[in-house]
Amino acid sequence: MAEYHFPRCQIVPESNYEVSIQIDGRERLRWHTGTQYTRPFFYPLIGPSGSSLTRMGHPGAANHDHHKSVWFAHNKVLGIDFWSENTDARIRQQMWYAYQDGDDECLLASNLHWLDGHDPRPLLEQEMIASISPYENDELLFELQSTFTPTAQSLEFQKTNFGFLAVRVAKNISSYFGGGQLTNSEGAQGEEHIFGKPARWMDYSGPVPFDGEEEMFEGITYFDHPANTNYPNHWHVRQDGWMGSSVCMNGPIEITKQQPLKLRFLLHVHRGKIEASRAEKVARLFADRKPLSVQRSEQPHRQYEILRK
Repeated sequence: MAEYHFPRCQIVPESNYEVSIQIDGRERLRWHTGTQYTRPFFYPLIGPSGSSLTRMGHPGAANHDHHKSVWFAHNKVLGIDFWSENTDARIRQQMWYAYQDGDDECLLASNLHWLDGHDPRPLLEQEMIASISPYENDELLFELQSTFTPTAQSLEFQKTNFGFLAVRVAKNISSYFGGGQLTNSEGAQGEEHIFGKPARWMDYSGPVPFDGEEEMFEGITYFDHPANTNYPNHWHVRQDGWMGSSVCMNGPIEITKQQPLKLRFLLHVHRGKIEASRAEKVARLFADRKPLSVQRSEQPHRQYEILRK
C-alpha cells in the first residue's frame, strides 16, 4: 500500500451543512450553507493569533443580524432585496462541485441559486470558487471568484451601495467599537475620507487578544481585481467595522446568459498594522494569478475539478 501524504491545506465536510477549511491541521475558516440561514457565509476567519478577525452581526444594532462575517449578497436584483433578512428572497447552495486539498492551496466550488422566495426557479445562478492558501508568517490568502449568470436572457443589478462581497470585521478591529483603523490604497484613513471613494484595496486592522506584554495587531486587506467591472471600485465602509466593494455604487449592471458578471476578490489575513508596500506586493500577486475554473473531471471517482488556467 502506498504511503499517504497529508496535504497542508484541507477541506473537511462536517455535519449541519458546514465545511471546515484547515491549514496544517488547524481550522482557519468555515463555510456554512444550512437552510436555517438566508444565505451561505464564511465564519470564523481566523488570524495568526488564533482569534477570529470577523464577527456575526453588528456590535450595537440588532437590525444588522444579516451581517454574517464574509458573505455574498445584493440589495437590488430586479428590485428584489437579497441583502437584508426582511424579505422572502434567499440564496441557497444547490450543490458543491468539488473540494480539493493541496500543499499550496485548497479549493472549494459550489453552485448557488438566488431565489425570490415565490418562484421555485432561481433568478440567477452563482458559481463560487474559493481558494485558501498559506502565506508568510502564518498569514492567509483567501480568494473568492464568482460568476453570476441569469436564468432569463438578461437581468439587471440595480444601483446600490450594497453588493457583492461583504465583510464584517471583529468588534476589536473596528474603529468605533475597538481600536482599529480603516486605510485604503490611496493612503486615506477613516470612514469620512474613504466612503464612496475608488480604491484598489481596503484594509481594516486592529488589536487582537494576546498573552504577551506588547499589543498585537492583525487585519484583513480586501483587494479588488483589475479585471473586475468598474475597477477600481468605490467602497462602502463604516467605522463600526464594515467594508464592501460597491460594484454598483454609481450605476446598474446588466448581465446576460452570453455575458455573465465575473468578479474576483482577495482577502489577505495579515499580522501587524497595514503596510502599503506589503499590500502592493499582494496586489501584484493577485493580479498575476490565473483565474479559476470548474470543469468535468476525467479522473476516476471525481465528477468535477477546479483548475487555474
